[in-house]
Amino acid sequence: MKKRIKLTFPPQLIRKPVIFTMAKQFDLMPNIRRAKVTETIGEMVLEIEGLEENLQKGIDSLQQQGVEVELVEGDILE
Repeated sequence: MKKRIKLTFPPQLIRKPVIFTMAKQFDLMPNIRRAKVTETIGEMVLEIEGLEENLQKGIDSLQQQGVEVELVEGDILE
């Protein structure tokens, strides 16, 4: 199963490997579709693929760390 999500990172997480850690911990395959990072905020559209249960656990993990997660509906530029 695949999901596309928009992530907004708070300043304290911008330099941390939260995507790598989540992907490894929950056996997910991330694909960064778009990203914008400054010194104060990070925004990313991420496509993640894996088992449905693991996708939800990965999303929950990001939210618990302080990452804002929104489900992306519709098409994104390929």
